[in-house]
Amino acid sequence: MAVSRRTAVAALAALPLAAPAALAAPATKDTPRMYGLIGKMRAQPGQRDALIAILLEGTAAMPGCLSYVVAKDLADADALWITETWDSRESHKASLSLHSVQQAIAKGRPLIAGFGERFETEPVGGQGLMGKSTA
Repeated sequence: MAVSRRTAVAALAALPLAAPAALAAPATKDTPRMYGLIGKMRAQPGQRDALIAILLEGTAAMPGCLSYVVAKDLADADALWITETWDSRESHKASLSLHSVQQAIAKGRPLIAGFGERFETEPVGGQGLMGKSTA
């Protein structure tokens, strides 16, 4: 079976993306799986920057949080994306009861118009995971 040049180039281009996952150490009971969330949030019209400020002010001291990124959606002036990486699902769940997180939720709730897509992931490593490696 002949492989087209386009297929071969696509496969080679995807190889660096697949390598970190292939090299990642499997989770064991001593090293729990990381937990990730990617979610879209819609602010009330014109309130996106105020909502972003609230989301960012209560995130400095969340035990187990390896990465918490709030990003503006470039196609929608009222939408934003939140990408989180945690050392475990349990750490994420525990963060919801932190006083600073509860305050941010209460303060931000009136500025939230709704939610869009929400994806749960299992991060396996990569750049920016605060000390976590892919091997």
